[in-house]
Amino acid sequence: MLEHLIKSKTRLKLLIKFFINISNTGYLNGLASEFGESTNSIRKELNNLSKAGYLIKSSSNNKIIYSANQKHPLFNTLQKIVRQHLGIERALEVIFDKIGHIDKIYLLGDSAKGVDSGLIEILILGTNINNNFLEEISFKIEKIINRKVKFSTEKLIKEEFDLLIYNSQ
Repeated sequence: MLEHLIKSKTRLKLLIKFFINISNTGYLNGLASEFGESTNSIRKELNNLSKAGYLIKSSSNNKIIYSANQKHPLFNTLQKIVRQHLGIERALEVIFDKIGHIDKIYLLGDSAKGVDSGLIEILILGTNINNNFLEEISFKIEKIINRKVKFSTEKLIKEEFDLLIYNSQ
């Protein structure tokens, strides 16, 4: 969806990285390694996004660290667009009222880190969760959003990059 609007694949990767999870940060060489791209293309896009005010810079250990500018007037809109692009919003719409009482929903793995690997891992915590429905619906959701979806209802290991995307409290 967004790849038709944003022609730069590097810019799209950066927007996903920083706007899916506000705790995601990155520096030039680390982002180049993560994306498998040249530092020149990453630098160009980081500069463009910083000049526009979408990203903010800070310095740490002789590195310039970039993160999303939460005070930008379009921050919430961009975050929602990125989540829609990845299919997260659509996946949640399909399951929300049909699987039991939901307490919390987490985004796990690569998606929470801001990496579009083609797999969206979603952890659903609550009571009377209908696992059979989740298994059935995941194939339909995958066809709609063109990404693999993995639902879990049991939390075994706390990952550093888990992202809480819904809390009923």
